[in-house]
Amino acid sequence: MANLINPQTALYFRRVGIITIFAIYMLILVGGIVRASGAGMGCPDWPTCFGQWIPPTDESQLPANYHQIYADSGYKDTQFNAFKTWTEYVNRLCGVAIGLLIFMTAYASRAYHKTDKTVFYLSMAAFFLVGFQGWLGSTVVASNLRPVIITLHMLLAWFLVSLLIYTVLRSQRTFIPTINVNVLPGQFKTVLIVAMAMTLLQVAMGTQVRQAVDVLANSQVGIDRAFWRESFPIIFYVHRSFSSLILFTNSWLVWKLYRAYRGRVVFLHRMSLALISCIVIAILVGVSLDRLGMPAVAQPLHLLMANLIFGAQFSLFVYLRYAVQNMQNNSMATQ
Repeated sequence: MANLINPQTALYFRRVGIITIFAIYMLILVGGIVRASGAGMGCPDWPTCFGQWIPPTDESQLPANYHQIYADSGYKDTQFNAFKTWTEYVNRLCGVAIGLLIFMTAYASRAYHKTDKTVFYLSMAAFFLVGFQGWLGSTVVASNLRPVIITLHMLLAWFLVSLLIYTVLRSQRTFIPTINVNVLPGQFKTVLIVAMAMTLLQVAMGTQVRQAVDVLANSQVGIDRAFWRESFPIIFYVHRSFSSLILFTNSWLVWKLYRAYRGRVVFLHRMSLALISCIVIAILVGVSLDRLGMPAVAQPLHLLMANLIFGAQFSLFVYLRYAVQNMQNNSMATQ
């Protein structure tokens, strides 16, 4: 039944899905900027911002007693800062844009309702998940930026983008070229799964480091960020050293893919280049965080690279899975 999907319809769904995926990555970057800049409470209410749908640009545009108004709501010491307010507001606008794109993806998935119901249902699940993510975003504000809620918010975005990657690749599985996966080492799939697990572990450790940085930011106000490193927990040094193992493992995967296909399989070639490039960038950014005094601008980029690394790994895993299925189906058809 999946073979009946119109190629043009599949192409349209793929384009919308890819745009949505990259938009979510952009939202993750913006969210990282919000957290690194301390702009999470730039809008102390939700869904409005300082009681307005379009936030003010100057404190004079707010009621004279706005400090007391928000103190009565549980947000004491609320101080208007135009940069932080508009940074958070842009983050919310990006969230709205993601909602519209997810809706377009879910609407486009109707074409798969008869040919591949899984694509349709996963697209609808992503749509409702974005709604839950929006609610969770309001909870982040209501909780006054509790670290556990912020982390959950980030992990849900991670899960959402992985769900969309799988959905888009599944929608295109009948168009994935039949390639001989037997030319890859027998342990390739296992190593790829281990590499994905390593990335998740590295992100978990990075989250712990991130929380430690948040604590330092609050407890060492006025102290140069370059001195924060002296107070880092041991997990920071484990996280830093673990990156070498990640680089080695993924380099092996990329090398084996190149040896097997010599760049002839465009998707595998591009994902391999994206994977190794993101790892190198992530390590370089990590070095800047370690050696250049924890520059705030590097933190969101470091988080984005981690998300892109897992996205590239997961894309390779799903693509090769369907390539194996297509090879097996063609083998059965010729018998």
